[in-house]
Amino acid sequence: MKFILLLIGSLLFFISIIAHIYVKIKLSPKQDSDFDDIYWEFEETHPDFARYNRLSQIIFAGMVLGTLLLFLALVF
Repeated sequence: MKFILLLIGSLLFFISIIAHIYVKIKLSPKQDSDFDDIYWEFEETHPDFARYNRLSQIIFAGMVLGTLLLFLALVF
């Protein structure tokens, strides 16, 4: 049980870190003049920015879950 939790938690954590780096470098929204015209409250409606935010939240949840599984492997 401990080995399975350790294996799944570490894989999930490292894959999330790699995905986080990819999203921050490749998928960050470009600062166009079009993007500057959008009022700050409505910038989540911009498709690139919305995709970036959604993927960032999913990857952060993967990191938290991986860390939780590693902690559970340590406790059990």
